[in-house]
Amino acid sequence: MHGFDVNLSILFTELPLLERPAAAAAAGFDAVELWWPWPEEPVPEPSELAALRRALKDAGTQLVGLNFYAGRLPGPDRGALSLPGAESERFRANVEVAAAFAESVGCGALNALYGNRVASATGQDELALENLAFAARAADRIGAVLLVEALNAAESPQYPVTTVDRAADVADAVNAATGLGNTKVLLDLYHVAMGGADVEAAVDRHAASAGHVQIADVPGRGAPGTGSLPLGKLVQRVRDAGYEGWIGLEYLAGGRPSADAFGWLH
Repeated sequence: MHGFDVNLSILFTELPLLERPAAAAAAGFDAVELWWPWPEEPVPEPSELAALRRALKDAGTQLVGLNFYAGRLPGPDRGALSLPGAESERFRANVEVAAAFAESVGCGALNALYGNRVASATGQDELALENLAFAARAADRIGAVLLVEALNAAESPQYPVTTVDRAADVADAVNAATGLGNTKVLLDLYHVAMGGADVEAAVDRHAASAGHVQIADVPGRGAPGTGSLPLGKLVQRVRDAGYEGWIGLEYLAGGRPSADAFGWLH
């Protein structure tokens, strides 16, 4: 059974990107995940990809999750795959690059944010399904899973996938379109709680089949213990449900050095 990994796009951001894997390793983590590190560049220079690959290897950290290009994050989490025109093209251009990078570092999970609703755009759900199927096939070629993540309506009001049940429906539609079965839900307990849903019920319905799990406390998106979410019990519930994968720490350090934000683990 895997343990915790740390998201280097929300923690250790006080450091340059290439210094974060070593900082995570120094804090006791041998697994990390990332949002797409170049928010303005779906297809960065090969030298930038090579430098990140080298930083991960030198630190001895395994990349276990990577977002496809979705524009600048955090919020509003707009995504790119459901927006027609240039954004959809940028997403598709990124898919092969991200998949190749993931394969080169042994990363087995790729996350595709659905994309915000845009009033002037039509056919967004149809385009999203086409692009998710495109991404699922690319993930399958490298032996990876494609993740579909639900956000929360309070922070991302234009994002149409705001419950884990809806994310599961989208994943099922992608699997039906591709016949591959490699599209799964990303179960983020922070977004579930911020959306006002019953977190225990969501865990019971979706943890066993989830492709990845992430945590942060509520409110504030801080470390466990900084809010009111009983994350210790919920993590145990996730395990009891049968989930054996990595659990991503996707929380804010709270105005302190990121290395000081893991005391709850001990």
